[in-house]
Amino acid sequence: MVSYLVAAPDMLAAAASDLVKMGSTLSVANFVAAAPTTSVLAAGADEVSAAIAGLFTGHAQRYQALSNQVALFHEQFVQALSGAAGTYASAEATNVALQTVQQDILGVINAPTQALLGRPLIGDGASGTAANPNGGAGGLLFGNGGSGFSQTTAGAAGGAGGAAGLLGNGGRGGAGGLGAAGGAGGAGGWLYGNGGDGGAGGGALLTAAGSSGANGGSGGAGGAAGLWGAGGAGGAGGAGGVAGGASPDFGNQGISGGAGGSGGQGGAGGLLSGNGGAGGQGGLGGDGNAEDQGLRGGAGGAGGSGGAAGLFGNGGVGASGGNGGAAGGLSAGAGGAGGNGGHGGWIVGDGGGGGLGGVGAGGGTVDQFGNVVGIYGGAGGAGGSGGGAGLFGNGGAGASGGSGGAAGAFRLGATNLPNGQGGDGGVGGSGGNGGWLSGAAGVGGHGGAGGDGSYVDAAGTTQMGLQGGVGAAGGRGGTAGLFGTGAAGGDGGDGGNSGLIGAGDGGAGGGGGDAGALVGSGGSGGRGGAGGDAVTDPDGNPGIGANGGAGGTGGNSGWLYGNGGAGGAGGVGGSSDPAGATSDPGASGGNGGNGGAGGASRLVGDGGAGGAGAAGGAGTPTGVPGSNGQTGSTGPGGVLYGNP
Repeated sequence: MVSYLVAAPDMLAAAASDLVKMGSTLSVANFVAAAPTTSVLAAGADEVSAAIAGLFTGHAQRYQALSNQVALFHEQFVQALSGAAGTYASAEATNVALQTVQQDILGVINAPTQALLGRPLIGDGASGTAANPNGGAGGLLFGNGGSGFSQTTAGAAGGAGGAAGLLGNGGRGGAGGLGAAGGAGGAGGWLYGNGGDGGAGGGALLTAAGSSGANGGSGGAGGAAGLWGAGGAGGAGGAGGVAGGASPDFGNQGISGGAGGSGGQGGAGGLLSGNGGAGGQGGLGGDGNAEDQGLRGGAGGAGGSGGAAGLFGNGGVGASGGNGGAAGGLSAGAGGAGGNGGHGGWIVGDGGGGGLGGVGAGGGTVDQFGNVVGIYGGAGGAGGSGGGAGLFGNGGAGASGGSGGAAGAFRLGATNLPNGQGGDGGVGGSGGNGGWLSGAAGVGGHGGAGGDGSYVDAAGTTQMGLQGGVGAAGGRGGTAGLFGTGAAGGDGGDGGNSGLIGAGDGGAGGGGGDAGALVGSGGSGGRGGAGGDAVTDPDGNPGIGANGGAGGTGGNSGWLYGNGGAGGAGGVGGSSDPAGATSDPGASGGNGGNGGAGGASRLVGDGGAGGAGAAGGAGTPTGVPGSNGQTGSTGPGGVLYGNP
């Protein structure tokens, strides 16, 4: 166990001075007491008096002898303490001198390059300031880049991080002021070092009456590495501003909420080795200002893409898109698209996964007066695609798309006018391709669900819009390299339940990825999304169920050997609401989705089985059920051998 001693020379010197004063006082007291105590006269001529006087005299003489020894020890201790104080003070003075020597030596070393190139040879770069926001470059041989200045002034972009030299990390980018972009991260060292992270974008400015909300600032890109090192992460996008309030042109309406800023792209990994940086999160869309009836909610910002790796390393992960802003008087904001995953290392490394699509905001926003001011739900953002691999590695998974927001209904006085629509779901991202020599392909992302065509108000009452949103298609599965199985496609998103007119159809399943070019089986197709169910309107009329989505097609096999992938099953049809089948007994269910076709085998192998058709939705007690979907066709077998 290591222990440390802390000494303060001033305190040691003060203690020695106090001890000197104490010793002097004791010496005077002993001197004064010596005469009357060391020569005590007998009280009488008898033997007892003489013995008592001799006892006191001997005791006093022994005390004086002991006091002399203590005084000598005291003097030696004071000398030692004073000497220690002087030694510590001398050591501190020496250390101060050595510190200046170190700086002097570095100054001599750095002077030539500083004069010629404006950059030191060794040392960290200076951090940015308000006057000079960009971070300084690190030393040419060794040193980290300085951090960029984070702005406090609205509209001013954040300072960029400084670059490193041969060895060192790039500086972090500064955050942007209100509504401004974040600074980019500095590059890592040429030989070794990580790239700096990008700065966050600034949130939007406060908005004047009758104006649209300002857009959020974009996040700064992450810095790239040199030969060895990881790329920096992208900065997050800033949130969009709320729509302005009362306007002379629009009464008490603002215009629209501001869009969220896009996330910064992740920096590239080292050319030889290192992972790519993650993308930055997309900013939230600004609200449409329900309290003053703005028109539209702002769209969410797109997520930043992940950075690519070099020869060895994994690709960076794509970031999620921002969610859409709440509705004002017209529509809610759409979700931002997710960022794509970065490519894996060209020799070894996995591709990065895609980022999730942002969620569309719902209509049906209620203002401070109890009025419903949102009509259309926002669409979901698309999911990001997975990054591919090089020679050895797995492809990144595609991300799911965002779901659409529920519909609203415009209220005129005490009456809700059902004219809103649910937002459509976002498409799923495609899976990344597997490595050419070895590695699994990435699966496709699921499609986002459509928003419902109705909403539940604050009192717990279901309010009708017009139509549910459509479910989105699933992403296609990734393809294998020379050997391997194709990845499965993503499932389609379910359709939103109905409003007054109808429900949303389910999305199609994503196609399965093809097998390796030489050997391997195709991936299976994704399932189709279910059709939205109908909801009985306020007059007791049941709606019609929506159709289910078709299943995705199976992927094809390798050219030499392998089976085709199975087709995906269709999505079930939506049901007509049987609860209120009084006025319209003929309402029907939606048709079931068809199964996807099986994939083909090329030379030797069986064709993929077709996907099962889905059941149609149930009708009202006297209504017509939806038609069942058809089974998908079986894929052709191999030319030399295979079924069918």
